[in-house]
Amino acid sequence: MKIASLTVASLYGAALVLSPVAEAAELKIIAGGSMTASMNAIAPEFEKATGHKLVIHFDSTPNIITRVNSGTRFDAVVVPVDVFKDAAAKARFAAGPTIDIARVGYGVIVRSGAAKPDITTADAFKKALLDAPSVTYLPTSAAGAYVTKVFERLGIADALKAKTRVAATPAGIPEAVAKGEAELGVFLTNVLIAPGVELVGPFPGDMQQELVFTAAVAAETKEAGAAKALIDYLRTPAATAVIKAKGMTPG
Repeated sequence: MKIASLTVASLYGAALVLSPVAEAAELKIIAGGSMTASMNAIAPEFEKATGHKLVIHFDSTPNIITRVNSGTRFDAVVVPVDVFKDAAAKARFAAGPTIDIARVGYGVIVRSGAAKPDITTADAFKKALLDAPSVTYLPTSAAGAYVTKVFERLGIADALKAKTRVAATPAGIPEAVAKGEAELGVFLTNVLIAPGVELVGPFPGDMQQELVFTAAVAAETKEAGAAKALIDYLRTPAATAVIKAKGMTPG
């Protein structure tokens, strides 16, 4: 059965590559900032396989909602599921089920070679955050909003405000830690995989949660077929292998 499954998957991938494209489309895609590494690696292969071209705008959840609701033209999204909780934004997507593409949990990093604090329990995690002279994350995002809730749950949100170095982008979190501008970086673990930093570990116990990235076609797109082809491609073995390699769990 396993061999048969692989054969079907291989044939499907081959069909994507070999099927002639009646008319190549330029797809405008909106994606969550934490999908940057995965989507940038997948895009060239999708373009090669289908003939379509991707123009991807990466952003945080609040900005994505604003962009979707502003009337900006787009063809499909690969965004945090939180976007779909906004009624106005949800109305701009085609009717039908959305497709989960990837998910990832939260963790903590330190500069390479630095001592790693204990974060294996809620109390230890709280102590590590309070003891750190500086902490960096991106509050204005779906992931950052959850991190803030964890700080509130630990009862240290106010105490951390004075020593929080707010990152402008997800990539800015490991960069700040690698440069010594912040002692701890707190965010989605796939974003924290970067040169110059080391993962301390995941959030402890029930404080851990996965952020799901979901795909949907725009209701007003004129390239529905090509947009659906992208979403289908994101579920192929080739694409899911990339998603795994970039530190996320497919589906």
